[in-house]
Amino acid sequence: MKFTMRFNPKIYELRRGYSAEQFLQDLGAGLTVSVVALPLAMAFAIASGLKPEAGLFTAIIGGLLISLFSGSRVQIGGPAGAFIVIVYGIVHQYGVEGLLLATLMSGVFLWLMGFLRLGGLVEFIPVAVIIGFTNGIAVLIGVSQIKDFLGLPLEDVPADFFPLMQSLWQALPQMNVQAFIVALLCLAIVFLWQRVLVLSGRFLRNKDSQHPVPKLMRFLAHIPGSIVALIVGVLLVQLGDLQVETIGSRFGGIPQSLPAFTAPAFSLALMSDLMMPAITLAVLGAIESLLCARVADNMIKDKHDPNQELLAQGFANMVVPFFGGMPATGTIARTVTNVKNGGRTPIAGMIHALALLVVVLAAAPLAQYIPLATLAAILMSVAWNMGAWREFARIPSHTLAYAATLLSVFFLTVMVSLTVAVQVGIALACFTFIYRVSMLTVAEKQNLAQTPEEEGVSYYRLLGSVFFGSVNLTQKLLNPMAKKALVLDFSGIIYVDSSGVVALKEMLQAYQAQGVPIFIYGLRPQAKSILWRSEWLRDLGEGYMHDSLEETRQAVLAYLHQQAAVEAAAKG
Repeated sequence: MKFTMRFNPKIYELRRGYSAEQFLQDLGAGLTVSVVALPLAMAFAIASGLKPEAGLFTAIIGGLLISLFSGSRVQIGGPAGAFIVIVYGIVHQYGVEGLLLATLMSGVFLWLMGFLRLGGLVEFIPVAVIIGFTNGIAVLIGVSQIKDFLGLPLEDVPADFFPLMQSLWQALPQMNVQAFIVALLCLAIVFLWQRVLVLSGRFLRNKDSQHPVPKLMRFLAHIPGSIVALIVGVLLVQLGDLQVETIGSRFGGIPQSLPAFTAPAFSLALMSDLMMPAITLAVLGAIESLLCARVADNMIKDKHDPNQELLAQGFANMVVPFFGGMPATGTIARTVTNVKNGGRTPIAGMIHALALLVVVLAAAPLAQYIPLATLAAILMSVAWNMGAWREFARIPSHTLAYAATLLSVFFLTVMVSLTVAVQVGIALACFTFIYRVSMLTVAEKQNLAQTPEEEGVSYYRLLGSVFFGSVNLTQKLLNPMAKKALVLDFSGIIYVDSSGVVALKEMLQAYQAQGVPIFIYGLRPQAKSILWRSEWLRDLGEGYMHDSLEETRQAVLAYLHQQAAVEAAAKG
């Protein structure tokens, strides 16, 4: 079989025509997204144990490459909050060099997933698993920001949950009240800025439709709350001469230059140790980007190419480590902002990346004044918006298996690790699925005997799948065993695997040992194929497989007549 690989990024669609009007919309959307991405990129990097420029360089390079090669028209790529926990753990254990290598490896895995056309498989990850680890990551992001939110003087923050909580508790008496007030005010601005302006504008417009203030409020409401909080935080700290840690005091600012080329340190031993973290980064990146692309599809009425999207994500993550970046993926908040502001082509995402580059080259020195408490407040809001908290309240209305999977993944993500949580969650979901399918696989006895001579002939209709999880199906057909003949309707069997074939062979041998024939009909293509290849149909014997019930009944009656004749001849 010939394998074909299609490379078709959405930017190719611009060959059909690209208007000046659409460019202006993409320009406005790209500039708006860059404003949203600026504080988030720095905050994600700092929360991950990296310097702020690592997040900016990732947003610039990764964002540009993802938009250029994306399978979605409006996907915006860059560093994401979902990676914070994993990245921080890698940096804490293996250092920045380990992170660069893990990011490169995850890019290779993502690219291979796209090359092998595995993009559709991500959709099979159960919703309970996705919600469980998403909420768990949100909790961990929020917990990781307590240090800067309260201004706690902790130098080395543990990566694990319980040691982290212990360290925070012990440092709590040394809380910086000024940092806490700045963070609290900035958090309130992030949450309330747009809501208050929109509601106030509507109220004033209802009072006086000609009043210019509502128009001004509508304009201000388009400014992201995170940018307003950033400006307010800087002004509070600088004008009030507050003793609050800033990017400058901790990192010395951001370099006002292009990122330098940095080759990751290759080591077979290190690659072996980073295999599971890299796989986790790849799987999480695939889930995040493809879920984001699906959300965008619903907004713009388009269809993304999941395999092309994975190729883009893979290529971006293979490049950013060479410039000191961190893992990149599609991001829902920035993508939604792009769509709402008129972005409809990959050009908007590329403009967002180039705008960030201009900011770094022109205004990097100003970043040193940004308070870390403000960035912590922004990430607190990201964590809150990231979680699907209402799902916890809905747990009683779900099945026990769904609730057990969601809660197990959630608590394992928070208290153990995301890698273990996803593995356990998928295992639980698989076992649950196997159990449910096995419960749907049944043998229904049918009362189809129409003549006295058919007494002792058992008719059964099989439903479901004869697979390793339902091999006990054949036990019902053996106990009690048919006296004269067994007739099986296979029309309801949609799948048979090798374990199912073994069970069917054992049943057939038991019946043949008692001299009782088995007649079957209604085989579907998949079942017929595997039963031919496994020689089960050959062992069944010629004349015992038919297409319909009527043909099968005629064959059964002919067999019974023949047996009656043989018995009569033996007595005579």
